[in-house]
Amino acid sequence: MNRFLAPVFAPGFFESSTVHTALIVGTLVAIVAGTVGVFTVLRGQSFAGEALGDIGTTGGSGAFLVGVGLLWGFLIFSIAAAAAMELIGIQRPRGRDLATGIVLGAALGLAALFLYFDTTTTGATITILFGSLSALASSTIPLVILLSAIVLGIAATLYRPLLLGSVSAELAAARGIPVRAVGALYLLALAIAVALASQSIGTILSTALVVGPAAAALRLTRRPVTAILTAVLIGIGATWLGIVLAYDSYSWPPVGHGWSVSFFVVTIVFVAYLLSGVPRQWRTRGRERAAGGAGSTIGEPRAARER
Repeated sequence: MNRFLAPVFAPGFFESSTVHTALIVGTLVAIVAGTVGVFTVLRGQSFAGEALGDIGTTGGSGAFLVGVGLLWGFLIFSIAAAAAMELIGIQRPRGRDLATGIVLGAALGLAALFLYFDTTTTGATITILFGSLSALASSTIPLVILLSAIVLGIAATLYRPLLLGSVSAELAAARGIPVRAVGALYLLALAIAVALASQSIGTILSTALVVGPAAAALRLTRRPVTAILTAVLIGIGATWLGIVLAYDSYSWPPVGHGWSVSFFVVTIVFVAYLLSGVPRQWRTRGRERAAGGAGSTIGEPRAARER
């Protein structure tokens, strides 16, 4: 078995406690991101996810400034930003984007200030912006489990009203669903999911893990449950493969430096999204051929068709 695994896994991979932590946290984050991401794409709020990720830069730099864990900074500022978006009270899609842009601009101004104060001369800026699964302490696992359980609990409890509200807010309101309350809880779940993704692959790239697998899954299937499962599997696969490649990359040029986990994860998600469009193209071409073949016989004389 070692002979077969050696070309794929560098020596010490399975014994590394750092790898164990990265796999556990990465798996939990992929499950949460895939679940929330499907609703994010259905609701057309990918920009909100991107904004919350960028706002996480403010939380991460602020947390580093006061000497607390980055995840707490990501979490507090993401939730506060989500609350601000909701309090503005604009429900139409165009209005939601306006509210998101206003909150994003203010938060990025604070981020620039915090980064200027004391993170630009350390390695913290790179960690905040691009994450580092390989640098996570095992002590973060209980908090990640708790936050993941909260998000999945919200998604399970609100599944039907949230799905209906994502497809048609007017129809959901007509059926007596408290659309505003459901939307607020969804934003809370999205904020936590983005905070977890920021901890894993950085604030700038967090949207790739939240939106990318979900967008690919919805190109493959329109069934919500199947789409969620597919998005989760894509996210887990990208995370695991990214961790393996990042570990192996220490023997790649430049030797001893290693490549970023977030680079591999985002690249794999992007490739998965591109490949997810292939089945649809095949089906479209198949229908065009079938329609062309059927159309070629319409109106032809019987003798010509027989020939």
